Amino acid sequence: MKCNSGKINTWQRALIDTVTKPKELLELLNLDMSLLPAAEKAATLFPLKVPRNFIARMEKGNPCDPLLLQVLPIHAELQEVPGYTSDPLQEASFNPIPGLLHKYHGRVLMTLASACGINCRYCFRRFFPYEENNPGSMGWQKALNYIEKDSSIAEVILSGGDPLMATDQTINSIKDSLATFPHIKRLRIHSRMPIVLPDRITPELIAAITHPKLKTILVVHCNHPRELNTDIRKAMQQLSQAGVTLLNQSVLLKGINDDANTLIELSEALFDAGIQPYYLHALDKVQGAAHFDLAHQQALQLHEKISAHLSGYLVPKLVYEQPGASGKMPVKA
Repeated sequence: MKCNSGKINTWQRALIDTVTKPKELLELLNLDMSLLPAAEKAATLFPLKVPRNFIARMEKGNPCDPLLLQVLPIHAELQEVPGYTSDPLQEASFNPIPGLLHKYHGRVLMTLASACGINCRYCFRRFFPYEENNPGSMGWQKALNYIEKDSSIAEVILSGGDPLMATDQTINSIKDSLATFPHIKRLRIHSRMPIVLPDRITPELIAAITHPKLKTILVVHCNHPRELNTDIRKAMQQLSQAGVTLLNQSVLLKGINDDANTLIELSEALFDAGIQPYYLHALDKVQGAAHFDLAHQQALQLHEKISAHLSGYLVPKLVYEQPGASGKMPVKA
């Protein structure tokens, strides 16, 4: 029997040391403690979780820092707003077996991990029943059997939570199984980890997500140009050299990236880091995140402005998700 050595990697140590107490976050950033009662109350509904690496990119003393606003629990999350629900994409309807979502033709999504390296306050899966979708090794085999039997599936998407919270061994095992299915051409991974914790990108992980038979696509999630730093650019270079296609998706968020100059700077910074701007998502209407939402017309105007200032390949598609649709829907006038 091969035993686990128990070795803890740098990225795992960083996760163990993640900040989960609102008071500590406010102290680290020299922020007014008047923010604490609301933060603690909102955190009981959806916990605070943010790596110190990400905190280090925030401006101390600034309660409106665009990175801070993505993670700090606030009183607005406690307000119930009509039209915002716990399952805005109705994913429960597309969950044929635990750990698998089959919403779109030709591709399926495996919820490989039940947690993230960071808890974004606008997360559309903040109420997702992960406890019912973490089937263990036998359950993952059922998901793989489902994929093997459906020859219409050409692409498997690893999501979560964050799939890169899983161990290299788990990811590698699933990838190797998928590579044996003749109809699977692509492995797509959606992860915030390379942005908030670039130490997660290691030679071992790169080996775990790549295979000669499969085209690997990594879709990172970056909302603001200040999220990018030298460590991330180095990690992206390593992935690119291994043949991984790098894309980015952002969420359009009030008070964070809802101005044209920020979005233009973000696209330029992403491309400089070797990442193709891909999607700019309108907010999914999840309960607790209404304060991040932008009016439809404002989103269109922002997209028009960035389109007028950027080369076409730098302009992300402005999209939203509609339950039951065949794919992402373009936001139109």
